[in-house]
Amino acid sequence: MDYRLGAAATAAGHRLVVHDSLGSTNTEALERARSGQAGPLWVVARRQEAGRGRRGNAWTSPPGNLAASLLLGVDDVDPGRLATLGFVAGVALVDAVRVVCGDARTCVSADATPRDEVEGWGATEVGGPRLKWPNDVLLDGGKLAGILLEAETLRDGRRIVVVGFGVNVAAAPEGLPYAATCLRQAGCVVDAPDVLRALSDTIVAAMRLWHQGEGFGHVRARWLASAAGLGRPVSVSLGTSRVQGIFETIDDAGRLVVVSDDGTRRTVTAGEVHFGTAATAA
Repeated sequence: MDYRLGAAATAAGHRLVVHDSLGSTNTEALERARSGQAGPLWVVARRQEAGRGRRGNAWTSPPGNLAASLLLGVDDVDPGRLATLGFVAGVALVDAVRVVCGDARTCVSADATPRDEVEGWGATEVGGPRLKWPNDVLLDGGKLAGILLEAETLRDGRRIVVVGFGVNVAAAPEGLPYAATCLRQAGCVVDAPDVLRALSDTIVAAMRLWHQGEGFGHVRARWLASAAGLGRPVSVSLGTSRVQGIFETIDDAGRLVVVSDDGTRRTVTAGEVHFGTAATAA
């Protein structure tokens, strides 16, 4: 099966280019934007050799997994709202997993048990894909997917964002400092093209809900409905400091809201999140 976009994405004017191998789909999408190409444009690689994650981390994407980036023009979006596109992407990806795997509970194998936080990373929810703030998707407590946003103002003044998706479809990388999983390991036997086709349609729907950032409240509600660790202990590493408490919500800018033992609320813009026992022991 080869890659193609869904009907809704095609109707919305999305285009697709597929490469056998790339260093990074995000880098290729950025280069295409700099050369004058406009979005919405999907860049997909059957093999990604030098994928990037948050904070400069490498992202492994062997054949069979999905490595895809979506180039978007954002001239008409308030720059302060661009970061909320990450939540749009997360909602769309969870919806796509549910589309290709059926009911959320069927995405988890019958003998699945929650991974505890001995690695200090995962959430304990099972029963379907969950969103881990700010831009990961978990399944059965293991990392299923990551999302990376990169924004740039081009020489001609155009503003663009590239939304990168790395989804473990056929295989989960090993030797990581956190638990990882893939759709096939979780009992959902699909191919990367299936996921892309569904994702290209679900992100069209999610972006319409987002409505250039003006509808983030609706996206926020959808994100919270699938949030990992909501209402549970959380610890956020902020370089040399740490915020601990209960994960209460995300605010209207997408910041993490943590309530400490004394009732103090703190908002976190960026940081490394740990849930459950890892949070209380941190």
